[in-house]
Amino acid sequence: MDVFTWIYFIAIVIETAIHTPLNKKRKAEKMSERRITTQEKTLLGLLFLGMLVVPIIYAASNWLDFANYSLPSWAGWAGVVFIAGAIFVFWRAHADLGLNWSPSLEIREKHELITRGIYGIIRHPMYASQWLWVIAQPLLLQNWIAGFINLVVFVLFYLLRVKAEEELMLETFGDQYREYMQKTGGVIPRL
Repeated sequence: MDVFTWIYFIAIVIETAIHTPLNKKRKAEKMSERRITTQEKTLLGLLFLGMLVVPIIYAASNWLDFANYSLPSWAGWAGVVFIAGAIFVFWRAHADLGLNWSPSLEIREKHELITRGIYGIIRHPMYASQWLWVIAQPLLLQNWIAGFINLVVFVLFYLLRVKAEEELMLETFGDQYREYMQKTGGVIPRL
């Protein structure tokens, strides 16, 4: 494995270390609303494949070598910058959101609308983090399949999920969320 592939997997470990403690605490919380569809489960499974399983196959075998490409080293280092940005945004979002975080469309019984920290700038920092990640992945994993599969799946996930999430937040928080939407950007800060 080259240095950029190692960095990719180190980033996976860091993200796992960030969300695992919250995920354990979150599972103990009572949920008042759950909207976990077969479509969502399928897309989350495909994201797992694109972010972890296919990269492991790429790194641990020669099965995907036919799809390798080579970029100049500056592109790999740009990937390092993007993935570092993804980790920072991911960490900041988890730190600000706390137990209100969920990998699925769920509302806790004591759910609150978080509008501070990174959420004071953008409504969807988790998705912003993932956008940075899917830009970094083909720069770090220089393979047409392992590098780009996560991007393809994430675009589909993003297009289907954000609308459903915003609807859930509007139903839960009403005018408070509408005001929040007017003040903040989705994944890019509003100018």
